[in-house]
Amino acid sequence: MSIISISNLNKNYKTKTALDNLNLDIEKGELFGLLGVNGAGKTTLIKILCGLTKKTSGKVFVNGYNLDQDLDNIKQIIDISPQETSVANNLTVKENLEFFANIYNTNDQETISQIISTFNLGEVLNQRAKTLSGGFKRRLSIAIALISKPQILFLDEPTLGLDVFARRELWKAIKKLKNNITIILTSHYLEEIESLCDRVAILSKGKLLSIGTVEDIKKSTLSSNFEEAFIKLVEAENE
Repeated sequence: MSIISISNLNKNYKTKTALDNLNLDIEKGELFGLLGVNGAGKTTLIKILCGLTKKTSGKVFVNGYNLDQDLDNIKQIIDISPQETSVANNLTVKENLEFFANIYNTNDQETISQIISTFNLGEVLNQRAKTLSGGFKRRLSIAIALISKPQILFLDEPTLGLDVFARRELWKAIKKLKNNITIILTSHYLEEIESLCDRVAILSKGKLLSIGTVEDIKKSTLSSNFEEAFIKLVEAENE
């Protein structure tokens, strides 16, 4: 069952086409990857789905809601962890979680405790956010996005700028979320997509070049590895 259905989606700026007749379906419970070089359209797509940017044309349905008519309902079932961590630096980790719980008007301590456990935040609960490592800050940012109990979570470059160890720890936490909610993840890291995603869409210049599992894409491009498949697809589009 598709929780997100996109038909003939276009986003045009004055001199640039950010999304070009995009058709895409994302299934409920999937961890779905959006992959592409800079300017491919990944962030634009997420902004449209979150109601932060208006599309030029096309149809978008999120859990049955029409984006043009039911944006308020859509906003109630989604949340996003952006590239820049959305934490209050002068508050402790615990205070951050409580602060956002109040914003969402929820006091579900069981959910908060589960989030703390999932992201291994217990050891830093009383530490101010500004003193956290990059990895812990990113974990806290995603934890905050889960406070509202979204059905769909957007992760925009969740491990950007993190060292290899911090990235691996965050991957473990993200894997714990699989199947419980639908996750749409953008990334530049091919190994991240391979490790985490059920399926992946490869974009270039706003166009959908390929969609499927990593193995599907490797087979369709006659490639021995995912990096080779990705390069073949993007280079062919740019020829």
